[in-house]
Amino acid sequence: MIGNDVVDIIASRHESNWQRKGLIEKIFTADEQSLIQNDQQPEILLWLLWSMKEAAYKIYNRQTKIREYIPKKLVCNIISKNNSYSTGQVICRENVYYTKTTISQEILHTIAVTCLHDLNNIIEIENKNIIKDQNGIPYWRHSVPNILQDVSISHHGRFERIVTINPHYKEAFISENETHDYI
Repeated sequence: MIGNDVVDIIASRHESNWQRKGLIEKIFTADEQSLIQNDQQPEILLWLLWSMKEAAYKIYNRQTKIREYIPKKLVCNIISKNNSYSTGQVICRENVYYTKTTISQEILHTIAVTCLHDLNNIIEIENKNIIKDQNGIPYWRHSVPNILQDVSISHHGRFERIVTINPHYKEAFISENETHDYI
């Protein structure tokens, strides 16, 4: 399964006062708040943690079909981070989601998956053949008729990203491992 979130850094500066009283306490755990307060770029770290939560929540929602506001129950752990890239985990109840984020001056883009090896097999697709189920969850109908695949859509400000796990990789992985619970 896959989720993603994009943050237009420039738009976020105009739309959100991330330093307003109570915002950080409302969204982030005590450990996450400490990370933000002690980082050299607290604004970027705040949006990094937020996008990790959002990307993971999209998978959680797909898994459970439950829509709820639970930012503090999505607990972020940063595994590695530099100025342009970050990896991490988000834990929500008994679920673990693996994340990777690309960071630039203008955009922050996080991808979350349920299987760590899927992080290296993400493809970006066009907004074609996307359908949504009764819960508003998006799927991609790709070249094989009647096959639906998980897709994640995110847009903010000037940016949109539509991602999925490469179906050719998944097919090869399934054949290689002889499992049939893919789609």
